[in-house]
Amino acid sequence: QVQLVESGGGLVQAGGSLRLSCVASGFTYGGYIMGWFRQVPGKEREFLAAINWSGGGTQYGDSVKGRFTISRTSARNSVNLQMDSLKFEDTAVYYCAARTYYSGTYDYSKRDDYPYWGQGTQVAVSS
Repeated sequence: QVQLVESGGGLVQAGGSLRLSCVASGFTYGGYIMGWFRQVPGKEREFLAAINWSGGGTQYGDSVKGRFTISRTSARNSVNLQMDSLKFEDTAVYYCAARTYYSGTYDYSKRDDYPYWGQGTQVAVSS
């Protein structure tokens, strides 16, 4: 059974940085993609970034491109989200997600393609 556990959320001032981590367990075979999404009350869950665990290819949402960086730590089976130049509007609950990678998968941003989700971690940016 796949489990995802996020950590690293908290309160930070605008312009500051925060690093989120997500430890994955339960993947038994095959390749997979791990992604980060966020959600504020009353809005759709927004795609931020994703990484192909095997090949290392990444994709980013337009709102965070150039400010956020996704990476993986193979030894810990974790995916990280380095968030720099944070803005008040980055305040949200951040979720780690995972899906199986299939050959020919090109778009990592579709929320509904991810069957596995963490519990979420709160990020608050003060202005």
